Amino acid sequence: MIDLAVIIIYTLALLVIFIYSLSQLHLLINYLKATKTTDDAEKFDFSTEELPQVTIQLPLYNEYYVVERLLKNIARVNYPKDKLEIQVLDDSTDHSIEKTSEIIKDLQSKGLDIQHIRRENRTGFKAGALKEGLKIAKGEFIAVFDSDFVPGENWLMETLPYFKNEKIGVVQTRWGHLNRDYSLLTRIQAFALDFHFILEQTGRNFGRNFINFNGTAGIWRKECILDAGNWSGDTLTEDLDLSYRAQMKKWEFKYLENVETPAELPVVISAARSQQFRWNKGAAENFRKNYGKLLKDRSVSFSTKFHGFFHLLNSSMFLIVLLLAVLSVPVLYIKHNNPDFSWYFNVLAGFAISTLIFFACYYVAYTKIHGKGIKSFFKFVGMFITFFSIAMGFSVHNSLAVLEGHFGKRSEFIRTPKFNVNSIKDSWKGNRYLTNQFSKNLIIEGLLFLYFGFAIWSAFKLNDYGLLVFHLMLFTGFGFVFFKSLRA
Repeated sequence: MIDLAVIIIYTLALLVIFIYSLSQLHLLINYLKATKTTDDAEKFDFSTEELPQVTIQLPLYNEYYVVERLLKNIARVNYPKDKLEIQVLDDSTDHSIEKTSEIIKDLQSKGLDIQHIRRENRTGFKAGALKEGLKIAKGEFIAVFDSDFVPGENWLMETLPYFKNEKIGVVQTRWGHLNRDYSLLTRIQAFALDFHFILEQTGRNFGRNFINFNGTAGIWRKECILDAGNWSGDTLTEDLDLSYRAQMKKWEFKYLENVETPAELPVVISAARSQQFRWNKGAAENFRKNYGKLLKDRSVSFSTKFHGFFHLLNSSMFLIVLLLAVLSVPVLYIKHNNPDFSWYFNVLAGFAISTLIFFACYYVAYTKIHGKGIKSFFKFVGMFITFFSIAMGFSVHNSLAVLEGHFGKRSEFIRTPKFNVNSIKDSWKGNRYLTNQFSKNLIIEGLLFLYFGFAIWSAFKLNDYGLLVFHLMLFTGFGFVFFKSLRA
């Protein structure tokens, strides 16, 4: 009975991943269609039409290392000074406040309308700061940039024209990466984010399915924010929450894949962990909060409900992968001890098509940045295997975040430390925002590292190599996360 239960759960996990891969395949098809379609969206012609008032919001919290780069870059944005307001929404609690204040005073002396807005407490965290700033914002349009982003000088002129369509509530741009090649950790983060910002965002937007404002590097119509119920801090991903509420109010989003807004990737694993935890838990919280409403809305298409389901449950795939990984070792022994059922395990092997689908989807996104060719292809293969190995290594950490989100456990908004590290010559050591807290998750990750080492040994003992590559990836991924986390 135990063997049967293991096989049933293992099969269901494979089935869920297969259905998820089909949703990604549909996004790939949409993306390929989008690349062959001319963008005929109506746009303002600002050579003849008056420029609107714009407010740029810059939410800060203890950003000593990057605040100067941020503010000096924003000051270079090409837009008439009498039409531009900059709000520095500073919730900092450390000495960065003085540094920020000095830079702002200097910019004010040069005629820039820039305000240093402080609150007595961090109620609502980032969402609370944005909401507070919105109360006094002069702009008809509200651009938001996190502290590690450096938009180009013409960013506003590249995004604002799309608000000619009065139904457009948000224009979102693609994230770029200032320090993509700093380390293996930054390369795999860039690999994942490129996939989201190239294939997923474009595919969903082209298919008229819900997409999300990514918390930064986008611009809102102020009316849209207010109509959708304003910012709320009751989830850790306030951007995803407001995005779904706005689209359920029939506002449309415009995604601009070809407008890149560079930013800094976390360079140490502890920073990546905190960011991953917030994103994954927040997505699960948003599923609890918003998917029921979406499902009941008869005006929303089946396609949008289908993609919305996997969009909001994207992070929950870590739970399925972790379950599949843990069960794969007993499955190996069940298969060995029950040769009469070998036909069933051969059928299950057909689910490998999911891997091929993911391979194709990620490759298309990869070529957008790195180009095609034999050399590029083999680099992609290496990165694909490395990325999925390390992603599986994060599955314990991310699964616990997802479970907290689904079960409604509340937690604070933990900021991701910024470093202003762009090249291999730059060092992150000595960063005052890093903490050396020991995570209990490390014990589980270390045990799973040994567990999948046992799985590799079992393959040779049983002379069954069907799951060997999978177990090698898990062994490598958990090893990478475990040993890296011991150091930072």
